[in-house]
Amino acid sequence: MDDECRGERPETEVYDWYTRGLALLQAGSAAAAEQVLNRAAQAAPESRSILEALGRAQFQARRYHAACESFKRIVEANPVDDYAQFGMGLAAARTGDLETAVEHLALAAAMRPDLAHYHRELRRARERLAAARR
Repeated sequence: MDDECRGERPETEVYDWYTRGLALLQAGSAAAAEQVLNRAAQAAPESRSILEALGRAQFQARRYHAACESFKRIVEANPVDDYAQFGMGLAAARTGDLETAVEHLALAAAMRPDLAHYHRELRRARERLAAARR
């Protein structure tokens, strides 16, 4: 019985969805990229690369709650993934969950002290959180 009959996707099809999604994302078509990458993520739910690209597409499409969920899946599987921590922090900030944003941005910044944009976004989230508490 072939893969299609068992309901499985051939790896080449999933890879094609992934590369097509990345191309759409690069071209600025975040919503279209999200659709294609979501299909790939359903077929390969453990793929970090696909989940990261999906999270990026969701973020760029302004679907911040969905982006949080995608990055959260990566963080839960690999807490030392600085980019997933950063992505989750940025998406959480956009949803208004500033405490979660600060937590994940601080982790990302601690893991990669050499990346100025991690520290810049952490500083912004901390400032917004402090202002919200006043």
